[in-house]
Order: sequence, then structure tokens, then C-alpha cells
Amino acid sequence: MRQYQIIDLEFMNSKQTIGCFLIPSESGVVLVECGPESTFPMLKKGIEDVGYSLDQVRHVLLTHIHFDHAGAAWKLANEGAKIYVHPIGLPHLASPEKLWNSAAQIYGENMDKLWGKMESIPKELLVAVEHEEVLDLDGLRVKAWHTPGHAVHHIAWEIGELLFTGDVAGVKIAEGPVVPPCPPPDINIEEWKRSINLIKTINPQKMVLTHFGEISLVHDHLQALEEMLDDWSYWMKPKFDMGLDPQEIIPEFMAYTTQQMLSLNVSDETRNLYEFANPSWMSVAGLMRYWKLKSQGRI
Repeated sequence: MRQYQIIDLEFMNSKQTIGCFLIPSESGVVLVECGPESTFPMLKKGIEDVGYSLDQVRHVLLTHIHFDHAGAAWKLANEGAKIYVHPIGLPHLASPEKLWNSAAQIYGENMDKLWGKMESIPKELLVAVEHEEVLDLDGLRVKAWHTPGHAVHHIAWEIGELLFTGDVAGVKIAEGPVVPPCPPPDINIEEWKRSINLIKTINPQKMVLTHFGEISLVHDHLQALEEMLDDWSYWMKPKFDMGLDPQEIIPEFMAYTTQQMLSLNVSDETRNLYEFANPSWMSVAGLMRYWKLKSQGRI
């Protein structure tokens, strides 16, 4: 089993919301994910706590380009690391203005507090990775699996018996259930289910979730994710059919998901961590957009 270190980035001063994963190689370290720039001090500390330094990070594997997974990649590139990303995501890391401005319309004055800064990465340090491409990163064998559904630019990274799944395998924190993070604009339920089936076919011994940690019962976890994905999306469908504004739905959806958590005896503390890792309002916006595009025949 390939050994790795999990670095808890303590997003918003909370544990088990965003993780980054450090794997030793022959001449340094490989990171899977890097988190937002706002948590970069915790990333630096985590790297140093296990005996390495920033300049020993030679390769960074991003599951996708959402800020909570990729926002600090430019700072690691500044230290000389190569950044590996889906071909669709690469241009947005080379020129992040459009990505940043789009997010700013959603997060407004909270952008800096949540995500910090994002700057461009030189193209010579960006590597586009194709589906099923195999990389040799200083003796570390890595296989890329394109896994859309949560995002069109999503990759799950297979390293030995482990599969680092980003968000395609959902969010599961402590004693809580697995839930699907459904932010706009790329949610596609059909593609997501195909990606879930692909992971079942890959059949990793363990999955490693960015939110948060290791999953051993892979098939049970994926089955529960698929069921919750259906549950949430079909809960949303009648609201879309009624023409309701997403803002009207958020309180009702939060009450619905809170009741799901309470029925499983999930603590208040853990439920708060879920909101940091996977805000309910984002899933309302993403799933309402999904049903809109589906009704228009665009997906």
C-alpha cells in the first residue's frame, strides 16, 4: 500500500473540511490537491511537519480547478512545482481572470476570506493529462481517470491501491453520510453516475476524499452516494417545475438535509463542517441549473 500523509488545511479554522495529500517520491514529494490560497500557511506547515520543504514539492496533481482544490497551485508553481490538470481546466490556471471574476459574482466580498488570491501559472509548468494517461513522477506511477459529473474538468488519480477522488466520490466527514457536492455550473447527473460506475470498475482498495479522508468500503460508499445524488436531484425537480427561484428553496433544502443528518444522529459540530465543505446553497444552485439545462435538451 502506497504511504501518504494527509494534511488538514483547517479551512475556516475547522478540521476535516479540506485535505491535501503528500506522497514521497525518489527526489522530493508529490501533492494531490493543494487547497485554496487562504489556507497556504497550513499547507506549508503540514509539509514541514513531516520533514519536507516547499521547494521539495516537485509535482501537484489537481482533481479539478475549483478554488478549494486548486486555488494555491500558483504558489507551488512559484516554487518550481509542475501542476497536472485536466486539459479543459488548464487554460483557467494559465489565465485565471475569468474563473476568478465568475466566482466573485457568487461570493462577493467573501472572496478573499474564503479563497485568498489566485494568480496565473506559467504554461511551461502546466501539464494537461489525458484520460487513462500514466505518469512517472520521480518513480511514482500515477494513472489519470477523467471523471466528469461534478465538474467537466475532473480527474481521479490512481496511485497504487489508492484512488484520490476529489469530489466525484462525494463528501463524507466523520460519522456523517456521503453527500454529493453540486455547485454550478457543471453538474451532470448522468455523467456523474457513469463516473461512479467507472470507479467501481477500477475497484481501488481505498478511496481518498478531499472532504475528507480514507474510505475502505468503496462499493458501499459509492452506492450510498448514488442514492443521495438521486434523492437530492429528485427533491429539487418539483421546485424547478414550479418555477421557484433558487433563493426561495435554500431554507427548505437546508431543513431537509438537516433532518437527514439528524436521522443518522450526526452531531451539530459535524453538520457545521459539512456546510463549510459543501454549502447547501451551492447544491441548490447547481441542481436547479442541471434541471434547467436538461429541460432545454442541452444535457
